[in-house]
Amino acid sequence: MSSKEKDVRSEKTLVIIPTYNEIENVEKMISTVTGLPEAPDVLIVDDNSPDGTGTKVKEISINNKNVHLVERSGKLGLGTAYIEGFRYALERDYDLIIEMDCDFSHDPKDVSRLLKEIKNYDLVIGSRYIQGVNVVNWPLKRLLLSIGASFYTRIITGMPLKDATSGFKCFRRKVIESIDLDNIHSNGYSFQIEMHFRTWKKDFRIKEMPIIFTDRVDGNSKMGKAIVREAILMVWKLRFPYIFGKK
Repeated sequence: MSSKEKDVRSEKTLVIIPTYNEIENVEKMISTVTGLPEAPDVLIVDDNSPDGTGTKVKEISINNKNVHLVERSGKLGLGTAYIEGFRYALERDYDLIIEMDCDFSHDPKDVSRLLKEIKNYDLVIGSRYIQGVNVVNWPLKRLLLSIGASFYTRIITGMPLKDATSGFKCFRRKVIESIDLDNIHSNGYSFQIEMHFRTWKKDFRIKEMPIIFTDRVDGNSKMGKAIVREAILMVWKLRFPYIFGKK
């Protein structure tokens, strides 16, 4: 093993997983992620799930010190959950910070691939569209919406990403430190777009890594029309300051 590989393997990694009513998935997801060769820590940010997700995570954390829980007062949104997770990671000196879903639409085994790729980059994005379309079990309407959102974002912002709305990625700590988290107010698709855009504008090294995205088997999707509307408007909010020279 090279000295570079040793350095990367020794970096402290946190996987942030927001949850709301994920009782069917959370125990298996935690077990799979913490059982990876890299043995990352897991932070569950739970929005007071009525189904007992937070309680289950508490029980798991008693016997697994790699598992952590932030409980919130209610359903406050994906973006704010990740912001809370980022703050948690920075306060506890994590070097690498991963975003992923709890519903197994993101393959936990791909966490290892993210950690391998991040050795030479500052942000690695698990991309559904970098090599064709790698989405399983989505209805056509949902697929076209996702592809269209990434194309629309690329045209308006100029950001050269095939999958601008991906929620599976790995940041280096310095990227999160460089972004004013107090000024991130978006949720859902638009949160992912905004984080990608701000990372790109700061000239960090970004790579899209191909993944296969599989629609959730258990539980319900959290995406609604309001999230789509917010994403449509967000790209213009991001672009306008650069059009008028106000960065």
